Amino acid sequence: MPDTTTRFVSRLTQDTLALVLAGGRGSRLGVLTDWRTKPAVPFGGKFRIVDFALSNCINSDIRRICVLTQYKSHALFQHLLQGWSGFSAERGEFIDIIPAQQWLDDESWYQGTADAVYQCLDIIEAYKPKYVLILAGDHIYAMDYGETLAAHVETNADFTIGCTFVSKNVAGEFGIMQVDMNDRVIDFSEKPDDPKTLPNDAGTSLASMGIYVLSFEYLRDQLHRDAAEISSSHDFGKDLIPYAVANGDHLRAYPFRKSATGGEGYWRDVGTIDSYYEANLEVLTPNPSIDIYDPHWPIHTYQPQLPAARFIGAGERCRVEDAMVSGGCIIEKSNLDHSMLYSNVKVGDGSDLQGVLALPDCEIGAGCRLNRVILDNGCILPVGTVIGEDSRLDRQRFHISDNGVVVVNRKMLGQAAGYHPTFANER
Repeated sequence: MPDTTTRFVSRLTQDTLALVLAGGRGSRLGVLTDWRTKPAVPFGGKFRIVDFALSNCINSDIRRICVLTQYKSHALFQHLLQGWSGFSAERGEFIDIIPAQQWLDDESWYQGTADAVYQCLDIIEAYKPKYVLILAGDHIYAMDYGETLAAHVETNADFTIGCTFVSKNVAGEFGIMQVDMNDRVIDFSEKPDDPKTLPNDAGTSLASMGIYVLSFEYLRDQLHRDAAEISSSHDFGKDLIPYAVANGDHLRAYPFRKSATGGEGYWRDVGTIDSYYEANLEVLTPNPSIDIYDPHWPIHTYQPQLPAARFIGAGERCRVEDAMVSGGCIIEKSNLDHSMLYSNVKVGDGSDLQGVLALPDCEIGAGCRLNRVILDNGCILPVGTVIGEDSRLDRQRFHISDNGVVVVNRKMLGQAAGYHPTFANER
């Protein structure tokens, strides 16, 4: 007997165009976004943040994707062209990179998330989608969008919002909603000062994940209406969703309760240095909430062909515990504890790394001691460098996050900053 549910979802995904909003600067990530847009920031040893939304699309069988870009997007362009070009045009598959248009009658860049989509309406309409899936390109999670699409159609909703449960302590950073017994959205507030909580849990709020499903016709009408509103900031969270709720439109919440890789719905907004750091270290735990090793839900990316990681020396002077080491790395007799080395990182003899994220192409000299440190790509640390032991000294040279994570980049070390041919793929 044919699986009608699978066929139903398959038809929906084939009629869907995904829009990945990847133009944000991500200013809360500080120096990590000085030379690259937030979705292009490396994550998890070999990936970039944008790979998770794109992989969710591919694994959900959504293969018509537009990526909307704006801020410092060269590294993102290169990554998409090198790692995400394997689509079959004969089967109608594509990934279309759409930079900010700057229309002749409007000298400004995208004014908000809704304006970004509005400026691309002619391109979107040319693809003739029945449904539009709008995604943020800067979150870490594994989600089957086909299930979200099915819920949207089955409930006959105008607007479906993917949502997750967050602590009230951090709820002010998100769009917060309240729903009725049938998950219909009855209230929505973007980044409220006093977030509303669940009726039966005063410590938890229901937050938007920045995942929206709409029919193209409904989306087009709402974007035209909002574009004509002079007082609007042209943002989904600040303007379109509150208007739709007040207007009595049928908005549904789709709670993300189960990850596509198993377990509870893992979702992280890595918008700050501390959240980015913690999310990377979560990958290193014995049973991580997001399984990047799941062959049934692979995370796709681009990475150059590199030799296997090499460890020189052994014995008491070489210890590796809860660590990840990527291709091209060479580690001499050193200690790695709760640390992640991205591609082509070199670690000199006798170094001690505790809670370190070393992004691609870093060189750590012999005898260095690093504790709770993020090294941006291409950093070269001289022999005997000590970071993370004296916050007073660290603050004079580097950036320290609210939770005490020290962030170091090439400029802080007096090395070539900004664009550099050696790091063209990892800026």
